[in-house]
Amino acid sequence: MLELNFKHKGTVHVSCDLTNEMFDLPIKGKIKLIVNFGEEFNNDNDELLILPHGEHQIDITQYIYEMIVLSVPLKRVHPGIKDGTLKTPALDKLNELTGKEPKKEITKKENIDPRWDELKKLLTDK
Repeated sequence: MLELNFKHKGTVHVSCDLTNEMFDLPIKGKIKLIVNFGEEFNNDNDELLILPHGEHQIDITQYIYEMIVLSVPLKRVHPGIKDGTLKTPALDKLNELTGKEPKKEITKKENIDPRWDELKKLLTDK
């Protein structure tokens, strides 16, 4: 039986999902793989690999690849957006289109249909 522990730490050059700007995203991760010997090859389990008796080589490339790919987050946001230092035309347009206009308060007598008042009376009459 073999017990393999892999760790990785580094950066990945990816594009931001909001502005499409390229940046270096720090990633890190680890994986534990147990290799056991049995009658036939079986890699159905993510953490347990069964090799036939007499094998002397293990192909771990797929495990390393998955470890790195799964450590990259689904939503990649430029760190300049979080702290407000990134200034790009795409970000300016995004802020413009979000519609952060101040909400207009509606006065009670303005824009209220009088039929609603009659319906409200039905609820209070009970």
